[in-house]
Amino acid sequence: MSQIKREGRVSFGDASINVWEEPGGPVQAEWEREFKRQVFKRIVQQLNRLGWRCEVPKDYIEQYSLSFAQSRRYCRKGDLEGFLDITGRHIKFEMWQSVANLTREDGNGKYEFDKEKRMPYLLWLEMERTRRRIRDYLCNVFAGYEPNDRLRDGRHAERGPYGLTALEWVEQSNRSSGHYDSELGRARINMAINARAADGGTINHGARVFAIGYDGRVVVGTAYYNLNNMWWVVTGKYGLLNVHSGAIYLKNPGGLRRKRNDRRRRSCLESELSKAVKAMDFRRAQVMKEILFPEAEPLFMVYHKEHGCYHRSNFCGYTRDSVDAGRFTWEELGRFRPRNGGMEDDLSRIVPVDQEVKAA
Repeated sequence: MSQIKREGRVSFGDASINVWEEPGGPVQAEWEREFKRQVFKRIVQQLNRLGWRCEVPKDYIEQYSLSFAQSRRYCRKGDLEGFLDITGRHIKFEMWQSVANLTREDGNGKYEFDKEKRMPYLLWLEMERTRRRIRDYLCNVFAGYEPNDRLRDGRHAERGPYGLTALEWVEQSNRSSGHYDSELGRARINMAINARAADGGTINHGARVFAIGYDGRVVVGTAYYNLNNMWWVVTGKYGLLNVHSGAIYLKNPGGLRRKRNDRRRRSCLESELSKAVKAMDFRRAQVMKEILFPEAEPLFMVYHKEHGCYHRSNFCGYTRDSVDAGRFTWEELGRFRPRNGGMEDDLSRIVPVDQEVKAA
């Protein structure tokens, strides 16, 4: 059977499938009738073949008219519900369920957010099967139809058993980047520092590396360049990290069982310290201080003159409240220590924790 010549694209949304066509000008009545006859009715036929019960919505007939309602269908298959409609150059078939994970008081899953994530697994499988069958059917019948769903759309693609592998996802993502170099198959590394590993070596695209994952654990994977100093690290068929070069080691860093979350730990403990002080729970504040700074040594805050704020913990962000300011030992001040040997320079001022900068 020869294919029908129609130009269009088929894409996936949240538990939905969408068909778009470009008529090349204003939507004319004759073109719209052909779009409905050739595409919309074929989708209805395919739904019937897949076991869906489709009917013209009676409430639309009563509220509007029969001709208006005939451009829409209420659909149902078991606990899975759907609504199909055509408006101009767009056809949409949306699916939902109303049996689990609902937040609305009316119990109607049609208007829930993240419909796919709320679906029980078996209903999700049926939803996915339905829209894939419709997509494949349309692309086989119409010569100019192309799939453009979330499973194959650059950085918006889905990764997992029903989507792309991690390596396929990286390749798609790199190709969709505005910095893509077709000769290299990726973005170009313009600065050597962007490829400098935590242990001082140079990271090569495709090299086997050790990386610190999102949970602070060391994982083994293959590094692929992303952009600036960011690298993809493929850890398995579907496992993927996006980390900066400072979180990548070329050699085994040792202590693989140790969790490397010192910065996160420091931020969390300092946050608890400031909460205790604000709540005037000074006993808890003392406990937090002894955990953070077991040695009895002077502590300092860093005041940024230009911003009129203090640096937060780990020098990440700013705050005007001295209680929320980061606490640092003299050694931890590092490059923020004034070069003139004093307590301030043109940009920063070192403030002991028992003092506070007063607004001018």
